[in-house]
Amino acid sequence: MPSNMTDTDPANTDPEADEPNADPGADEKPAAANPLKAIYLESLQLIERLHRRFLDVIKVELDRLRIQDINNIQTLILYNIGESEMTVGELTSRGYYLGSNVSYNVKKLVENKYLEQERSPYDRRSVRLHLSPKGLELYGKINDLYERHVGSLERGPLREDRLNAMNDILRTLERFWSDEIRYG
Repeated sequence: MPSNMTDTDPANTDPEADEPNADPGADEKPAAANPLKAIYLESLQLIERLHRRFLDVIKVELDRLRIQDINNIQTLILYNIGESEMTVGELTSRGYYLGSNVSYNVKKLVENKYLEQERSPYDRRSVRLHLSPKGLELYGKINDLYERHVGSLERGPLREDRLNAMNDILRTLERFWSDEIRYG
């Protein structure tokens, strides 16, 4: 053992433990013993699973429409641009997508004629994006899908008040994570 790593070295000794190098997380309760942790972990799994399932829903709709030159992620980017005009930077600053993925997907959307780019006459570095006629047509079809979903939800178990409550909880969780990132 090196001379600076002895059992009496305070850096290697936990004052509340009988043994040196005690695991700092050893006093944490397992998820089963901590109901809030178990619920939190289940929530994380559900959020991740719901996102993947929603991407599957978009993919199935694209397949049903026999559209093969765009993927589900690109379809969501297209839908979020909608009838407005924005830059790639605005897409990423909204927090929906990672920068490199947005650039790649925007390039594919332009190549497949779903998006049109226009350089700003005032700042040649800035490129404005808007949907092409082909993009607007797909936007309308995805909007129809969402309308069908809303109709089904209104008749089913998730009415407006329950969706609002869920959104409030998700916004609170988002603020919690944002604070964790900012303030640790």
